[in-house]
Amino acid sequence: MDLTTALTGMLPFIVLVSAVLTAIVSALLLWLYRRAVVRSMSGSAGSTPPASWAEAPVDQNKAAELIITTVGADDPVTGKGPAVYQSTSVSLRRLGIVYLAAGLAYAFVLSLPWMVTAGAGFPLTRLLWLVVCYAWPAAVTLLLVSTTTPRQGIMVASVYFGLVILIGGIALARNAGLGLNELLFFWLFANGPATVLLAAFMTRRIRAVGPLVLAFMVAGVTGALLTVTIAGSNDALLRFIVNAGGAFGLGATALFALLHLLGFALFGLFGWWLLGWLGRAYRAKRMSDQSLTVDALWLSFAVLQSITLAFEGWPWIFTGLVAFGVYKVITLPGFARITAHGRAESGAPPALLLLRVFALGSRSERLFDGLKKRWLRAGSIGMIAGPDLVTSTVEPHEFLDFVGGRLSRQFIESEADMRQRLDRRDLRPDPDGCYRVNEFFCRQDTWQMTMRRLAADSDVVLMDLRSFSPGNQGCLWELQQLLDGTPLEQVLFVVDATTDQAFLKDKLQSLWGRVSADSPNRAQPSPVVRLFWSPPEMSRAADALVKRLFAVCKSAAQDIA
Repeated sequence: MDLTTALTGMLPFIVLVSAVLTAIVSALLLWLYRRAVVRSMSGSAGSTPPASWAEAPVDQNKAAELIITTVGADDPVTGKGPAVYQSTSVSLRRLGIVYLAAGLAYAFVLSLPWMVTAGAGFPLTRLLWLVVCYAWPAAVTLLLVSTTTPRQGIMVASVYFGLVILIGGIALARNAGLGLNELLFFWLFANGPATVLLAAFMTRRIRAVGPLVLAFMVAGVTGALLTVTIAGSNDALLRFIVNAGGAFGLGATALFALLHLLGFALFGLFGWWLLGWLGRAYRAKRMSDQSLTVDALWLSFAVLQSITLAFEGWPWIFTGLVAFGVYKVITLPGFARITAHGRAESGAPPALLLLRVFALGSRSERLFDGLKKRWLRAGSIGMIAGPDLVTSTVEPHEFLDFVGGRLSRQFIESEADMRQRLDRRDLRPDPDGCYRVNEFFCRQDTWQMTMRRLAADSDVVLMDLRSFSPGNQGCLWELQQLLDGTPLEQVLFVVDATTDQAFLKDKLQSLWGRVSADSPNRAQPSPVVRLFWSPPEMSRAADALVKRLFAVCKSAAQDIA
């Protein structure tokens, strides 16, 4: 087997098999991770007794009646909210420009070998066609990181495919021997396999850990294939393996499987080291979870899009790695400029505390996905881990702790432990200008003290009360804590048709009658609880929520002039 045949055959096999294994293994590991977290959450730390919730006595001396008002997604937002919201839009646009510039440079590098090997000079139309075809990963990246609404996503896709049609039409008009089927085949040829591969590790269910698992699987599958290839290409080595296997009663099929497993295990050690390196890089803030995912996307495209270039000479297959290197060379200083702009335009980043009804499940995921993309361009999000979002918010180091059997060290066991973890919160932006989600893993008897401290240290609190009903006793306790300790102008509650609003309003009034004497809300002449009515369309709900959160956010109100 010559080198060209080996490269063009082995690389697609490695990537595609790794993708299939990544999808299966990621789903299984996340299921095990969720089960382990939920089981640990129900346990007790034993250091502090869990507080039992009970309504305090009615205080007859409260200063004013509580006003409960409902606002909708289309209601105007006053104050500083729109200005801060606009700053996140600017940040997202800058991020998109960086990825677009890197994508065009990447596409140009991949286009050069075709221009050189095809001969007939450097016709502009051919170059433009190649660049627009190889720029598809840039469009995918913009859809993932820079668009927050379906309308924006449709716009990005329309612009990209509009350019494909325009440049393809010009090429057809100028070359009578060129057919539409040839252009369509080339686009699918260049982008189809890598796009299908994305489904293995970019779906929402496994996106949080997909790149990590893919890195390990690529190393393992490469080892399995190389071990069998090396053994099969050396007669003396193969004869030794067959004789050794025969001594243990192993047949050809068993030996074949054993060689694959041995190679996977040996190279898997490198894969495990690679996972540890990625985890350490993430802890050291050399990358964000978003940039890790996007880099995995680009590297997959780079490998698959350059495979066929080997038929023009095996060195050409490294064009993809060169193109990926150019992409990184452009993105790194671009990210630095975005972060520098962010520091220049604002002061302390706002911290959001997200509370919610844990029973919402996938509804929590959809709202959180829409909320975090824009909010994390301005500040961090703090939350207590729950079964609804535990697999959506898992960070690389948390997942690696679970795989390494060290998940228990993520859980808060005492008040001193809680203070240390809060002091170690990551409130600085990552290299791409994105802030992080600080998730706190609590036992049954440590979540209450953690919630109180988080509420006291946050600039704004969002409590998702969709599906709220009398059975949500934990939410009732949190409502009392917010009334007692958090200025109401910094709190926003989300409700919809599934919320028992009559019960909610009755309980708010009841809890207000029992508010503590030192509550910052007692002195307000007109204390107001704001309920945000969430529309069914999640993109509208998330965007409107972000504007209102910035409007009431203590830090944002101070920083934007």
